[in-house]
Amino acid sequence: MPWRYQYPVDGMIGRYKYNGQRKFGRPLMEDFAGIAEQALACGRVARPEALIPAPMHARRRRQRGFNQAQDIAETLGRHLGIPVASDAVRRVRRVRSQRELNREARLANLRGVFEVVSEVPARVAIVDDVVTTGATVRVLAAVLREAGAREIQVWALARTPG
Repeated sequence: MPWRYQYPVDGMIGRYKYNGQRKFGRPLMEDFAGIAEQALACGRVARPEALIPAPMHARRRRQRGFNQAQDIAETLGRHLGIPVASDAVRRVRRVRSQRELNREARLANLRGVFEVVSEVPARVAIVDDVVTTGATVRVLAAVLREAGAREIQVWALARTPG
């Protein structure tokens, strides 16, 4: 995670994610691809066999018009030559927005929400925009591990401070 979710990154991600102003997400994704490329080249990070974007419920995707995790994964995959396994995992039910929930409530909110629907390789990277409490990636990693993933990395644009 190259950035902390604070000014100006939080505003850029917010305008991209909630207002559909994709021009604010592009420089972050391009810079992230460069940072990831360096980390892979020097061996600091093991190359995943697939990038798995955090799935979004179909209704929320229709409302927003895109899945930001999918956009990030596609940009990274294109730059790094890593396949994007967009259809490997799906959300099986819609949940309340995580924005206003604490860590425990987020975990409870996400229980049983993801389902692996295709084969996953042993080494994967979950891709998302922001890691706040880690609840989404924790629950997603658990279902990927059950499906056979052995090494699971988390690649996100930003992490909340603290």
